[in-house]
Amino acid sequence: MTTEQFTFTVAKTDGAARTGEIRMPRGVIRTPAFMPVGTAATVKAMYPDQVKALGADVVLGNTYHLMLRPGAERVARLGGLHKLMNWPYPILTDSGGFQVMSLASLRKIDETGVTFQSHIDGSKHVMTPERSIEIQGLLGSDIQMQLDECVKLPCTDDVAEKAMRLSLRWAERCKIAFDNQPGKAMFGIVQGGAVERLRIESAKELTAMDLKGYAIGGLAVGEPQDVMLRMIETVEPHLPTTKPRYLMGVGTPDDIVESVRRGVDMFDCVMPTRAGRHGQVFTRFGRMNLRNAKFAEDTRPLDAESMCPATNTYSRAYLHHLVRSNEILGMMLLTWHNLAYYQDLMAGLRKAIAEGRLADHIAEIKEDWAKGDRDGIADHADNRSTGGED
Repeated sequence: MTTEQFTFTVAKTDGAARTGEIRMPRGVIRTPAFMPVGTAATVKAMYPDQVKALGADVVLGNTYHLMLRPGAERVARLGGLHKLMNWPYPILTDSGGFQVMSLASLRKIDETGVTFQSHIDGSKHVMTPERSIEIQGLLGSDIQMQLDECVKLPCTDDVAEKAMRLSLRWAERCKIAFDNQPGKAMFGIVQGGAVERLRIESAKELTAMDLKGYAIGGLAVGEPQDVMLRMIETVEPHLPTTKPRYLMGVGTPDDIVESVRRGVDMFDCVMPTRAGRHGQVFTRFGRMNLRNAKFAEDTRPLDAESMCPATNTYSRAYLHHLVRSNEILGMMLLTWHNLAYYQDLMAGLRKAIAEGRLADHIAEIKEDWAKGDRDGIADHADNRSTGGED
């Protein structure tokens, strides 16, 4: 059941982990939730109804990319992002802050905002906190993110502190610009690099703004997993228990289960879609690269026990052939499989938290990864590079 207001309820906890629901006019988001990334108003290689059928309650769009093409004002004239992309459910939009980092050679940053040079045609654009919120409003986004400055790790404490304080000032401006929009939310973003005192200060200052949700940003940008998890543990006690917590741009299945264990409610990452387009899949047995010759005559499906047709129907040999031939169907099937795996992973975590057996459930997941496939063909390398757009 939806509501006219934005609400978040925690139904059950298991240690620091929580399961609950975000309710809003366009639908209910079951947490912990994984949000497929639809940077340019599409989850690449997927139909919207497929994405929903897999269990996704919300998808992510990107303010920077949609501002450039097709343009926020045009999207508004066409009836908004939900109508344009045929997704009537909740949409979260990233503010463009990640591009401040990833497009460093094409931008200039100051107190006012960010001046971007378009990576498409070289045209110049100014993104202020107010303009970021205006664009997200024109898109019709349900959950809007503050504009922030994200820095690559490792970095000096001075660089992390300067970006964190600028992000706090921008959060105040975004809050004023967002005002009160019934049924919608604006989330603040905790920054501070890998410096505990900066992360704590950022979390406390944002909490004092009484926003509707809080993200942890600036992680999965080059730091080891143990640093990421330590930052989550540092921040979590300083965020309100009554508001959702969103870890931006994360990540691998192992990143997700360990972050859920530490109290995170929402995730997004390009990894399942991007990896699928390049022949890599995530399974109960670990990661597999279907480009490898050992799959050329493997007649088994990826996982006969899965409910996803891409996973239980097509042989690994056929998928290997599609990948090696660069056939579009291969990209579609492997993306479908990966998103199914991620949504099944989240459903299992929600159930385990509700039953008070999260630690045992995570241990079982990791045991399956460690055992691998019958013939030892899973690849357990943990390539954690994510990226913020797909």
